[in-house]
Amino acid sequence: PYQPVIEALGNYPQKKFYNVSKLGGANQLLCFTLDTLPFSIRVLFESSIRNCDGFLVKETDAMNILDWKTKQNNVEVPFCPARVVLQDFTGIPAMVDFAAMREAVRNAGGDPVKVNPACPIDLTVDHSLQIDFSKCAIQNAPNPGGGDSQKPMAKLSPLKAQPRKLPCRGQTGCKGPCSAGDLSRNSGQFSAQIENTPILCPFHLQPVPEPETVLKNQEMEFGRNRERLQFFKWSSKVFKNISVIPPETGMAHQVNLEYLSRVVFEVKDFLYPDSVVGTDSHTTMVNGLGILGWGVGGIETEAVMLGMPVTLTLPEVVGCELTGTASPLATSIDIVLSITKHLRQADVAGKFVEFFGSGVSQLSVADRTTIANMCPEYGAILSFFPVDNVTLKHLKHTGFDKAKLEVMEAYLKAVKLFRNGESSSREPEYSQVVQISLSSIIPYVSGPKRSQDRVAVNNMKSDFQACLNEKSGVKGFQIAVEKQNDIVPVQYEGNEYKLSHGCIVIAAVISCTNNCNPSVMLAAGLLAKKAVEAGLVVKPYIRTSLSPGSGMVTHYLSSSGVLPYLSKLGFEVIGYGCSTCVGNTAPLPEAIRNAIKQGDIIACGVLSGTKNFEGRLCDCVRANYLASPPLVVAYAIAGTVRIDFETEPLGTGFNGKSIYLRDIWPTRRELHTVEEECVISSMFKELKEKMEKGNKRWNLLEAPESTLFPWDLKSTYIRCPSFFDKLAKEPVSPQPIENAHVLLYLGDSVTTDHISPAGSIARSSAAAKYLTNKGLTPREFNSYGARRGNDAVMTRGTFANIKLLNKFIGKAAPKTIHFPSGQTLDVFEAAELYQKEGIPVIILAGKKYGLGSSRDWAAKGPFLLGVKAILAESYEKVHKSQLIGIGIAPLQFLPGENPSTLGLTGREQFSILFPPELLPGMTLDIKTSTGKVFSVIALFENDVEITLYKYGGSLNFVARRFL
Repeated sequence: PYQPVIEALGNYPQKKFYNVSKLGGANQLLCFTLDTLPFSIRVLFESSIRNCDGFLVKETDAMNILDWKTKQNNVEVPFCPARVVLQDFTGIPAMVDFAAMREAVRNAGGDPVKVNPACPIDLTVDHSLQIDFSKCAIQNAPNPGGGDSQKPMAKLSPLKAQPRKLPCRGQTGCKGPCSAGDLSRNSGQFSAQIENTPILCPFHLQPVPEPETVLKNQEMEFGRNRERLQFFKWSSKVFKNISVIPPETGMAHQVNLEYLSRVVFEVKDFLYPDSVVGTDSHTTMVNGLGILGWGVGGIETEAVMLGMPVTLTLPEVVGCELTGTASPLATSIDIVLSITKHLRQADVAGKFVEFFGSGVSQLSVADRTTIANMCPEYGAILSFFPVDNVTLKHLKHTGFDKAKLEVMEAYLKAVKLFRNGESSSREPEYSQVVQISLSSIIPYVSGPKRSQDRVAVNNMKSDFQACLNEKSGVKGFQIAVEKQNDIVPVQYEGNEYKLSHGCIVIAAVISCTNNCNPSVMLAAGLLAKKAVEAGLVVKPYIRTSLSPGSGMVTHYLSSSGVLPYLSKLGFEVIGYGCSTCVGNTAPLPEAIRNAIKQGDIIACGVLSGTKNFEGRLCDCVRANYLASPPLVVAYAIAGTVRIDFETEPLGTGFNGKSIYLRDIWPTRRELHTVEEECVISSMFKELKEKMEKGNKRWNLLEAPESTLFPWDLKSTYIRCPSFFDKLAKEPVSPQPIENAHVLLYLGDSVTTDHISPAGSIARSSAAAKYLTNKGLTPREFNSYGARRGNDAVMTRGTFANIKLLNKFIGKAAPKTIHFPSGQTLDVFEAAELYQKEGIPVIILAGKKYGLGSSRDWAAKGPFLLGVKAILAESYEKVHKSQLIGIGIAPLQFLPGENPSTLGLTGREQFSILFPPELLPGMTLDIKTSTGKVFSVIALFENDVEITLYKYGGSLNFVARRFL
C-alpha cells in the first residue's frame, strides 16, 4: 500500500510538508534516493505525491516519475501547478469562456455559482498598451489599424542649464520641492535635466509627475479598452480565486517574477513548492528563480483553472553545463542568443533543460531569468535553474522577510530542491549533457527574419550584404546587384534625408527580456549618456521608443540619472506593457513609408525583444533584428545596420570629431557601480506597493456584480462564444469527415503568428469589414489582441497574416480558393461559404506546423472556421495539444511521405473514417475524390486526449462536471 508521509519541518515544528524521500505503508517505511533525479523532475514528483487522489493523479504516476530515468518519453504523467498566470490578450478569452460556461451550465440546469477557478489565478492587464504618443507628440493614429496621416512630431526640448522644480507628491520629510538639480547632486550622475522626464524624490524615491507621453498613452489605453477592463473587473468581483493586476503595472511574466512568485507556497502552515502555468509563453522566466513553470494555451489553462492537471509526456531533461565567465562586452542577451543557438542545435524541443556547472554561480538571478525567458525560442518546454544561495541572496534584496527565507531554505533542503554549488556535491543524472563555455560568447544580434539566425556584431555589415544577394527565403531578400546601393531622398520635418538598404526606421528598447536584468538596461542608458555628451543624435524619422516592463525599470533608469539622455535620443518611456513586440507600433511617417515602397528599400527594425518574424513590426519593415538594449541605441545612432563598428564611426560629435562605438560603450566596472547604487530593495518594495494599491482610473472604474455576465449584443469587444452549444454529459464516437475540401495548402514552419490574429487590424481585412458594418471607423478598430473576447473578430482574423504563403495562391497573401465556385477569397470568406454549403474543410501543411506563441486562437480560430482536421508532416507539441483541446484532429503523414510524394494537389476532396474505438497513435486511412487511398497517424498520445476529442474538447469535458 502507498501512503505519503507528512512531517514537521525541523526547527519549525508548526510547519508541515510531504517528505518526498519517504513513502510507506502501515508497517513499513521505504526510503527512496532522489539525488540522481534532475531537480525539475523532483518538483513533478512532489506534486504527484501531494495531489494523489487515485483518479486524476494515481500512485502509478508518482512511481513513473520516480523511475524517470527509464520511463522518460514513454509515459504520460499529470502535473498540478500551484497557480495560474494570465495576461489580458490570452486571458480575456479564458475569462469569456468562463463567463460563457456559467451561462451554459445555468441553461443546462446546473448552478453557475459553482463555476470558479480551483487554484489562485492572477490576470495581468499588460497587452493593451499601444504607442499612440512618442517623443511627447501625438502620432495622429491612435489605432495601428487606422487613423489619419500623421503630422510631424514635436521636437524635444533641449537640455536646460537651470533645473526645473518639480513637487514631490506630499511625502513627509521632504524639504521642499524636489528638483532635477537636487537629484543630480545626490546621484552624481548628471547635471542637467530634460523636461517631461520622470524623476524620483531623492529623499523617498517617490516618483514626481510622469512625462506627458506616459499619461497620454495611459489615457488612450483606458479609453479604448474601457469595455474589456470592465469585464476584467467584473471577473475579479464574481469569481473566487481571481485577482486582476490593473493596466500600467507591468508585463505579465515580469510581474509574475517580481511580485507573484512565492518560490515556496505556505497555506495554513503547510509548505509546498511554487509552480505555475500561464497563457504567456514567457511564463518560463520564473524558472530562473527555481519555480517550475511554462506557458500553455488558453484551453489547457482553463482546464487547470477548473482543477484538472496538466498532462505531459515525462520529458527528457537536458543538462546544460555552464563553465567559465563571459566577456565584459557580452550582455545577457548575448548569453541568451548563444545558449539559444547551442540548445536549438542540440534538439531540445519538447524537453526540459536544467542548468548546472561552475558557470551557473557566475550568473545572477537576473541573468538566469533572461535565459529562462527565451526557452520557447529554442523549443524547450522550460529551462530550470534550481534554487541556490544566489537565489536566496536575490530574494533578500527584493524584500523577502528573513524568517520566511530561513523557512524556505530549510524546506527546500528537506525535500532536496536546494542546489549546493560546491564542486564536491553530486550532480543529477541527465538524458544528455550540453556543455557551453561562457568565455567563448561574443556580442551577437539575431535576424533578419528569425530569432535563431545569429549574426556576430563584427560581421553584421557583411552578413546584411549577403542577405541582399541571397534568394528570397529565411534570410535572403534577392535584391539585384545594380540596385543594392540605391538611395532614395526624402523630405521630413523640413530636412532632406537619404534612405538606403539597411536603414533603421524602428528602434525599440523593450525590456520584457531585460527588465529583470538591470545591467543591460543601464548599459543602454549609460551609452546614451555618453553619446549625448559626445554630441551624437538619432535621426528624427526613426520610430524610437522605450517600453519598460515595469515601474522598477523606470525607477532605476531615473535614479541612476540616465533616463534624460535616453529621452534626448528619442527613447522616451511610452508606457508599461507589450507594444512593438506584439505589433502595436504606430505607423511610420507617411513620407518614410512612401520612400521605402517607392525605392523597394529593405528597411530595418532593431529591438531588444524576443520576436522578429518578417512583417511583425510593420508591413514595410522587412528586416528585423533582435539586439541588446545598448546595441539598439547604438544602431539607432548609426541609422543603418550596414556599419562595421570596429572601423566606422557611429557619427560625428562636437567639433566634427568622429565617434566610435568603443568611445561610448560602458565598461563592466561602470555598470557594476551604477547597479550597486541604484538597484536596491526599495525599488521592489515600491513596485509591490504600486501593484497592491492599483491606480486611480482602475479604482474608479465601475463594473457589474451579477452572477452571470450581462452580455451586450451590440458589443464589439465581448461576445458569448459558441463553444458550449453542444454541451453533452456523455461522449460520442468521433464522426467521420466526408468529402472535405482543403481550405489552405501550407508549407513548412507555419507559425502561430501566421495562424492566430495579432497586431493591427488591416483596413482591407475581413475583420475590418465586420467592424465597419458595426459602425466603427478605422480609428476605433483597436488591435486583434484587444478584441480576443469577440470570437467574430478573431475568427475573421485567423490566417489573415500578410505573410501567409498558401500554395493555392502562389504568393504571400491571406487568400485562398473556394473550389466549388473557383473564387479567390479571404480565408474567412471562403470558410464561411463552405460552412453555408455544409462542406467540412481540412488543412494541409508541412513540417513544424504551429511554431511560436499566441497558441490559443491558433486553435480556436481554425475550429470556428470549420476546420475538422489538420494533416501535416510534423507539429509543434503544445500546439498539437491545443488542436485536440478544441476538437480538431491532428493527423500526420507517415515518415517520408508528404503531399508531393503522394501526388496530392490539395484540390481533391478527402474522406476520413474514425473507428468506434480510437487508440493512441492509431493509423487511419484517407480516401480522396480521385480514388487515391493513403494512411496517416492520428496524433492522440493517450486516453485522456482521446476522451477530450470525443467530448468536443477540454472546455466541454470540464463543463459537464457542473451538470
